[in-house]
Amino acid sequence: MRALTLEGSEAAPKPGSNDWADQPTIYLMSLVIFASLEREVQGEGDVFLPALIPALILLHLLASPYTKVEESFNLQAAHDILAYGIPDRDIDDHLRAEYDHMTFPGVVPRTFVGALVLATGSKIAGGMWGVRRQILVRGVLGLLNALALLRFRFAVRRAFGSGVANWYVLLQACQFHTMYYASRTLPNMFALGLSTVALAELLPTAPTTPAAVRKRRRLAIYLLTLTGIIFRSELALLLAAQTTWLLLSRRQHSSTRLSILHEAIPAGLAGLVIGLVVTIPIDSFFWLDFPLWPEWTGFQYNALQGRSTAWGTSPAWWYFLNAVPRLLMNPLSWQVCIPVAVGMRATRGPALDVLAPLLAFIALYSAQPHKEWRFIVYAVPGLTAVAALGANWIWTRRRKTAVYRVLALALVASTLASFAASTAMLAVSRLNYPGADALTALHRRAHGEKKIIRVHVDGLACSTGITRFLELVPPDTLIDGGGGGGGGEAAASAHKRRQRDSLWMYDKTEDAAKLATEDFWARFDYVIVETPESVVGGQWEQVEVVSGFAGVAVVQPGEAIEPVSAASKSRKHGSAVDVAALLELWWRQFSGLARRHVTRGWWVQVRMEPKLRILRKIASHQGVVRID
Repeated sequence: MRALTLEGSEAAPKPGSNDWADQPTIYLMSLVIFASLEREVQGEGDVFLPALIPALILLHLLASPYTKVEESFNLQAAHDILAYGIPDRDIDDHLRAEYDHMTFPGVVPRTFVGALVLATGSKIAGGMWGVRRQILVRGVLGLLNALALLRFRFAVRRAFGSGVANWYVLLQACQFHTMYYASRTLPNMFALGLSTVALAELLPTAPTTPAAVRKRRRLAIYLLTLTGIIFRSELALLLAAQTTWLLLSRRQHSSTRLSILHEAIPAGLAGLVIGLVVTIPIDSFFWLDFPLWPEWTGFQYNALQGRSTAWGTSPAWWYFLNAVPRLLMNPLSWQVCIPVAVGMRATRGPALDVLAPLLAFIALYSAQPHKEWRFIVYAVPGLTAVAALGANWIWTRRRKTAVYRVLALALVASTLASFAASTAMLAVSRLNYPGADALTALHRRAHGEKKIIRVHVDGLACSTGITRFLELVPPDTLIDGGGGGGGGEAAASAHKRRQRDSLWMYDKTEDAAKLATEDFWARFDYVIVETPESVVGGQWEQVEVVSGFAGVAVVQPGEAIEPVSAASKSRKHGSAVDVAALLELWWRQFSGLARRHVTRGWWVQVRMEPKLRILRKIASHQGVVRID
């Protein structure tokens, strides 16, 4: 059991408040994005198309601000750094008492480097807290990945021309996984930005000097090594594939051929040393274990010991036949555009320079039994660039033959369809966070009910959206016994608000032995659980049911489509923004038009089912009482 404290924080915000638009943070983020855009596209005269990438990353973030358990370490770590600071004395006691990773360490330790970057970048928010601060923290990562993708787009333009760069943006922007996960605090997303910048340095440029080519290659090798040391060890395979291709490629002039002694080894050693100098001191400090190299520990556990197979295995072909098509989204990207880029003599050389090492990386990693799409996400920008090369070849020849004309029309149609499919996936994916919805609903319902409110949240709730950012900040009267400054009506209003505030205490116990005792449950005023039967003893009433995504159902002609907001009571409590509601409204309008003019009444509908129950302790009625 613990209570969240925050030095110098504002009083607890109104639960479920919908005032994100009143904060300056979104404008600061937009300013940074478009300032960077102006720099990247200087001289091109077209800012709109490149702006799709950061705009869509921001849209996905605002529409789905909550997170899943696999994203929790970096998000909770960023929260703890912001909330409790970095101790300079009594370090052991401070970290063990306040930091989440000491209570929930996970299977293997993870690096704090990314969390430190996010916490530092989000300090502009001042006293902002709650889901708005979570959005900002994730927004910092999304912004960094957006800038990396823009940097790659600039390199594509420099290497292949503006037409290819435009197709790269269109194909990249309609990829759901890249846009949706770019702001999600998975270790792979920290690695994505740095690896994308590294691969941008390996794209061909003309004209250039041998010295400039070698400098860019050294930077790429250095970044890939550094990123692998700190964030994701699988990048060693990508580095090996890229280095081998640079050594074996016959397209390299003798004056620009990669030198192992003068380029690869010095750049790799620099990345290795600097990476270790960064990660070992930082992570040894936060984990209270010296010396600690988290990524090496994870590599030992997952690869050398083969423990990752506990999370499932997939056949060797899975990445090529399942993950890559899903990541690229547009079916013509891999079925037509990439084959065209490789098949045409004029584009074959540069296409293979980009494509071959990426395919080799994926093939090498296919030997690992446990597979997830995020393990190869670093290949997506490069694969998309090759697809853009083929798409531009088709598009610029659409007036020459009927075949190219048909292919060009199919390319436009598939791109629009991919955007629609990506939007639909966003609309569905935002419904996968019943834990966050349940906690928001409970705050809105019970805040101010009593001075201290104790709540237990179970494993499903914690793994589907609940983070420390969503916990209400205690009012200052319950932290230090004092009130705020000021006078007159403002002081009276603040005092009155504090009198209504509650101190929330949250429990996330997972110990089965403790959960089986009546004394454990007797401490709580509310519980958020998957099944009421898991609550042992006491007298409880069910005050709300929170639903979540449960698949899709076919709607026949004449049948009405039930609004998602009606299917899930929790959606009315909202998040910090109205983007989700606007997205649902847009989708309903699109569905209506499609049913009338395209599908003749047939459609698919999101199915929702109860996921979590909010129970309140009562003093009468035996057992669990259900209130509909």
